[in-house]
Amino acid sequence: MLETSTYEEVIQFSIKIALAMISGLCIGLEREFKGKHAGLKTNTLVAIGAAVFILISLRYQGEENVDITRVLSQVIIGVGFLGGGVILQKENKIKGLTTAATVWCSASAGCLAAAGMFAELAILTVLVILINVVFGYIDSKIEPVNKD
Repeated sequence: MLETSTYEEVIQFSIKIALAMISGLCIGLEREFKGKHAGLKTNTLVAIGAAVFILISLRYQGEENVDITRVLSQVIIGVGFLGGGVILQKENKIKGLTTAATVWCSASAGCLAAAGMFAELAILTVLVILINVVFGYIDSKIEPVNKD
């Protein structure tokens, strides 16, 4: 049976959630600047939500007949479903794949924050933003190929 959280546990929870929030905000800010629907709020909430689910599962660590990694897999599946909602097909173009992948990365940011992997969280956040900015710029300079 779970016990009431101690003051130190609440502080650790707050730090991890705050770092997940900061990562989600940074990732979402880039999406917001590009005018994407899944921007600031979506990426922040996904990062926080993923962190909370992982933190809850960690409370059961060591309990008999408990596999805490199942929550991680369910976060991945759930966010994949959420990401599928931002992918649209319009005529011969598919839109939203990068946004879906970014939302998925925001969930992984929350998972890293919850696991206390703060250096890895910083690296992920920077990489996601760099990839979206740099490759977004390169992508805008490449002319589409007419495949008719």
